[in-house]
Amino acid sequence: MCANVVATAPGEGEFDFVSRFFGPHSGIPEDPVTGSAHCTLAPFWAARLRKRRLRARQLSARGGELDLAFEGERLLISGAAAFYLEGNISVPVG
Repeated sequence: MCANVVATAPGEGEFDFVSRFFGPHSGIPEDPVTGSAHCTLAPFWAARLRKRRLRARQLSARGGELDLAFEGERLLISGAAAFYLEGNISVPVG
């Protein structure tokens, strides 16, 4: 496949919508929780549900929950995060 795919559907209970993200084009079989995908999904669902605050669930094996809120033209995304990398980057000057 030469594309990445996001799938979404209406949610149930506390969730306004659910999603899954498959990224074979980027070398990611399935991303457990994809903040960048929700930058597209949030406006889509906000318009349909006529809401400025949304609760989403990504249905990967690990899964994750996101709170999404529009403030002006910005979308604020919050939720639990998995720490996976720590390091230092040196950038030569000049």
